[in-house]
Amino acid sequence: MKVYSPIIVICIDGFDPEYYDAIETPNIDRLISNGFYTIGKSMWPSVTNVNNVSILTGEYPITHGICSNYRYIQETDEEVYMESAEYILAPTIFSMCKTKGIETLLATSKAKLQTLLGTDVTNVICSETPHQWLVDIIGEPPPIYSLEVNGWTIKGAELAIEEYRPEFAYITTTDYAHHKFSPEQSEGIRHINIIDSAVGSILDKFPDATIMMSGDHGMSRKTNLIDLGKILTENGIDNFAVPIIKDKYVVHHANLGGAYFIYLDESLVSKSIELLNKTPGVDLAMSAEDAVSRYNLRLERIGQVIVTADKDTVFGDTDLVEIPDDLRSHGSEHEQLVPIIGYNMKDKSYTFTENRHMGTYVIDQLGLVST
Repeated sequence: MKVYSPIIVICIDGFDPEYYDAIETPNIDRLISNGFYTIGKSMWPSVTNVNNVSILTGEYPITHGICSNYRYIQETDEEVYMESAEYILAPTIFSMCKTKGIETLLATSKAKLQTLLGTDVTNVICSETPHQWLVDIIGEPPPIYSLEVNGWTIKGAELAIEEYRPEFAYITTTDYAHHKFSPEQSEGIRHINIIDSAVGSILDKFPDATIMMSGDHGMSRKTNLIDLGKILTENGIDNFAVPIIKDKYVVHHANLGGAYFIYLDESLVSKSIELLNKTPGVDLAMSAEDAVSRYNLRLERIGQVIVTADKDTVFGDTDLVEIPDDLRSHGSEHEQLVPIIGYNMKDKSYTFTENRHMGTYVIDQLGLVST
């Protein structure tokens, strides 16, 4: 009887290394005992859509085109959520597998990732649009804004892997709990315990699988809100400031994150950069060209001025929102560090320094070719 040894990649949304360092994770430790653990980097901006697509293509945003959760299209004066597969400019592992007849599975807590990532996948499960057969076995999924929803998603993935027997499975969660609770809080500990238990169940069920695990970004406590658009306007600079963390899950972060794309006339770029770089809370304001070089972003999908925040700061429109007392968020360079974990790796010489390397490893192991 042939041994079933799928490749399973698990992306824990908002999996900052501090959660792993502070909380007991006996099952994740089991992965590491027959594999490895390292700290790597996520893509910048350190937001969900950018990094899930980078993992599933093995590419930087300059190639796959997803540079934000939310985009302003200057040419047409449109604002869009980057939640459709049509915006991805590089083939995903799912697409590459389809051309070779390789069965795949996507399991996600967030419906937005089903629409963004689900093209060409063989089977999809999602906690927000659950299959009845999964509900019959494990019950209705918990609300998206709960500690328990990710446990349901990972358990659902385990059952779907057993049912469909894919060669490649990708599991991705939601970071509501990490936005709301630190590793020291009981809720934060419970959430990681739920994930650890669910991962342990997958390991018990599929001991011959290759399992890789990382995060799409980290998470930091935020205490300072600044309105970049208002600062520019008050200094006579007409602009349109876009919160690139923005998505439909506003309870998570109130659209407050550590990175902004600012659209303005080219003649105002130098003046704007000089002003913003003198603003407390700004780590770095730069031109689009400099951002392409620094972060491997795609030029036509970003603003004329790109800004990243210091660790304590988020950017937002102060006419629309106040900073919550307990805000934890991401988007800046300070949330780029993520754990990278591998179990039962067939190529033990492979180097993992970025979360997207999980994708390049899968592409290599399955003999896929990105075109």
